[in-house]
Amino acid sequence: MPGMDSPRAPPPAQAGHPARWHTALEPRALFEIALLPWLTPALLAAPQGDGHPVLLLPGFLGSEFSLVALQVFLRSRGYAVQTWGLGRNVGFHARHAQALKQRIRRLHRETGRKVSLVGWSLGGVFALYGAHEAGACVRSVVTLGSPVTVDLARGSQAAPFVQAIYRLISHPRGPSAHAMQPHARKLRERDRPAMPVSCLYSISDGVVPAQEATMPRADENIRVPGSHLGLAFNAAVLWIVADRLAQAEGDWRPFEPSGPLGYVYRMLTHPALPL
Repeated sequence: MPGMDSPRAPPPAQAGHPARWHTALEPRALFEIALLPWLTPALLAAPQGDGHPVLLLPGFLGSEFSLVALQVFLRSRGYAVQTWGLGRNVGFHARHAQALKQRIRRLHRETGRKVSLVGWSLGGVFALYGAHEAGACVRSVVTLGSPVTVDLARGSQAAPFVQAIYRLISHPRGPSAHAMQPHARKLRERDRPAMPVSCLYSISDGVVPAQEATMPRADENIRVPGSHLGLAFNAAVLWIVADRLAQAEGDWRPFEPSGPLGYVYRMLTHPALPL
């Protein structure tokens, strides 16, 4: 259907860094945040959850506070929502990856139910790692504009300013250095996790290009309208995340929007309208 990739479709063909004008327009995230309260009535139509635990993972330099909209919304849908509890995300470091694996297993043990992982930007890379390392404890994975497919020959194609900040704070060689580490190589060498994986991406993302935010082996790559910095406050993203988490365990189905909201979704994500 227009605006939605087939679960078996290849990732977007664009290459290189995000367009400069997309990066320049990233402050539109403020508009997406301001718009969210006005769209709350539409979000109330999102599916209710079954109460299973959901673990939210922040993006690079993000803290738990950056996930507040997702946390409040998903709790209102009936999920047992928690954040990763590891403070600010300062890069894909082994100590955080190992701590996350233990947190997933502990949450599964305490609740007796499998955990869904939702990761924004770099948090999605952590989510995939957790799904590989604690697969028996994970129900589903949803990534939001996450650099899950990095070409080792070309290195990270994230926006240059993001790479500069990563070099300053996390590693002098930038994001590509962590893509070469053993715990990151595991993500490329293994098949996709056994549980459903949904990759949400925007073709106008000014931080992570679409070809890196999608996976050829993902169950689905779902296009959304909007900026990178506003993904966790984007009403369309929140609605889709709720729809994905509401899929019955063992009876997962690809995203197929319908009704008036489906019409709006298709209109906003049609290739002719790269918002």
